[in-house]
Amino acid sequence: MSDSVTAFAPASIGNVAVGFDMLGLALADVGDRVIARPVPEPGITIAEVRGLDGEIHPYLSTDPEQNTASIAAKALWEVHGTTAGVELKVHKGVPLQSGMGSSAASAVAAVVAVNALLDEPLEQEKLLPYALEGEKFASGALHADNVAPSLLGGLILCPTTLLPEVVRLPSPPGVNAVLLHPELQVNTAHARRGLSKGYSMDQWLQQQGYLAGFVAACASGDIDLIRRSLHDVVIEPQRAAAVPCFEDVKEAALRAGALGCSLSGSGPSIFALGEERKARNIASAMEQSCRSNGIGCQSWVSPMNAQGARLEG
Repeated sequence: MSDSVTAFAPASIGNVAVGFDMLGLALADVGDRVIARPVPEPGITIAEVRGLDGEIHPYLSTDPEQNTASIAAKALWEVHGTTAGVELKVHKGVPLQSGMGSSAASAVAAVVAVNALLDEPLEQEKLLPYALEGEKFASGALHADNVAPSLLGGLILCPTTLLPEVVRLPSPPGVNAVLLHPELQVNTAHARRGLSKGYSMDQWLQQQGYLAGFVAACASGDIDLIRRSLHDVVIEPQRAAAVPCFEDVKEAALRAGALGCSLSGSGPSIFALGEERKARNIASAMEQSCRSNGIGCQSWVSPMNAQGARLEG
């Protein structure tokens, strides 16, 4: 086994409006880091969890049974590790309950770091089932729309019926993702429990059509088809009220030329897709609208083919 290793895993946009639980997009330049080092004592332990400010996190647990990073790492180590153990340090770069795949980023960074300590590391794609164990603990459901893009990068189609296989979708050239994070929190597990269990045939067909249109648009690079397809008629209407600034931010994004705008995951983060030449203006418009509602925020602009998890140093 080697000395300590550090892995970075990016934040992500879940659902991407048209693909509830089955479509996700990686974000550049924001993510979690996990440092892993081998220790003589068996099992997975967490030495520390640090927040965005670099200080010890006030309430994220270091109990290895209660943290997505250690749960994911344990799933991998129990199958492929040795009789020794691994100590983790988790450094959060993704806000909690942000709709940016915070729990997924920790789980992914942990398995990528621990994988590097194995005598025979697995291919990165093979780490997905182990990272999903951490995400399942956090959200209470098995879905890969945050984990898969965080692990593999880019735009990923990952319906549960295909797991552990996923499909990498082409990134339409000249299109960027914009993500706005209002200083609010939405608990993913609670948000999922509040969703309706029944939908009309018209809603189902409309949403299926939008998903098919969006996938086709990405494959062909058809910007106008992205604009016509990037709509959520099922989940967004149920969750929008939990984010007080959402409607105003969405309107501002569309006025600034966005191809579409919706919640990222369960919110409160809001994403838009836009042509690269308009992306910065879209981000500024979204920020201004959010702040005009009395809510602080920050934003990122990312290519749609952002890199997935990786080792550092």
